[in-house]
Amino acid sequence: MKSFTYERATTLSQAAASAAQHAGARFIAGGTNLLDLMKLEIETPGHLIDVNGLPLDQIESTPEGGLRIGALVRNTDLAADLRVRRDYAVLTRALLAGASGQLRNQATTAGNLLQRTRCPYFYDPNQPCNKREPGSGCSALDGYSRQLAVVGASSHCIATHPSDMAVAMRVLDAVVETVRPDGTRRSIPLDAFYRAPGNTPHIETDLAPGELIVAVTLPPPVGGAHIYRKVRDRASYAFALVSVAAIIHSDGSGRVALGGVAHQPWRTPDADAELPHGAKAVCQRLFADAQPTDDNQFKLTLAERTLASVLAEARE
Repeated sequence: MKSFTYERATTLSQAAASAAQHAGARFIAGGTNLLDLMKLEIETPGHLIDVNGLPLDQIESTPEGGLRIGALVRNTDLAADLRVRRDYAVLTRALLAGASGQLRNQATTAGNLLQRTRCPYFYDPNQPCNKREPGSGCSALDGYSRQLAVVGASSHCIATHPSDMAVAMRVLDAVVETVRPDGTRRSIPLDAFYRAPGNTPHIETDLAPGELIVAVTLPPPVGGAHIYRKVRDRASYAFALVSVAAIIHSDGSGRVALGGVAHQPWRTPDADAELPHGAKAVCQRLFADAQPTDDNQFKLTLAERTLASVLAEARE
C-alpha cells in the first residue's frame, strides 16, 4: 500500500473543502472495497477523508411519503429498518443476499452504490485494463468472461457492477443526493447515476471529482409483491451471475431490474411494459442490444428462467 495522508471530517463543508484542496482525494467510510483496492495498489489516493463523523447515518420519512436514507447508514441497519421491511421489502431482501453479516455491519449506503467491479482482470495489475489504466486495453475481451457483461458494454470494457442493493434501488426509482466541493447540492436519479463504459470505462458515475453522496431518497412505497432473486455459483455470499429485483402487481404489471449483466442495474421502461406477457417478452426487450461472449451467452437464458421463477412466485 502506498503512503497517504488522512483526516477526519466533522462537517460537510470541511469534507467538501478538503476534497477541493487535495487532487485525487477519496472519501472513506466503511472501506470494505476501497481498502482492498488500496492494498493491491489498484487505487492509490494520496489523501483520505474519513466521513464517519458526519451526521449522515439516519433514515427519515420524507414529506412526500418516501424515505431519505443517509449515506452512512450501515447495510445491516437499512435491511432491518421496519419501514424498509414493510414498504420496500425488495431492498431488504437484496441487502441480505449481498454480503455476510460482518460486511453488512460495516458497509454503508453510499459505499455500496460506489462499489467497483469484481472483474478478475481489473484486480490483476499484470493484465491490461482500461478501467484501471485508461488506454491499456481490455483483457476480458479475449479472456475468460463468464462473470462479465452481456449488455450495455463496449469494445473498451465488459465489466459488471457488483452491487445487489443498487439493483433494488433501481427498481424503486431511487434518487442520489450529493454535495459538490463548492457546497452546491444536486439530485441524480439512479438511472442517470452510472455511466456507460463507452471509451472511458474508468469514469463510472456522474459524480464530479470531490462530490460527496449525502443521501439516497426513495419515493412513496409501491404496492405489489416485492421479490429479489439472486443466482450465484455458491450460496455463501458470491456475486451474482444474474439477479432479479421485481415489484409485481396482481394484474401482472410491475417493474423489473437485473443485476450481474451490465455495468449498472439493468432496467428499461419498455421491458417493464412487457411484464404481463411473461419473462420471454421482457427479456427480449431487456437484451435487445445484447452482445454476449461465448463464455457468458448462458446468462441470457439464465436471466429469462430466473425472471420466470420470480413471476411464478408473484402469482402465488
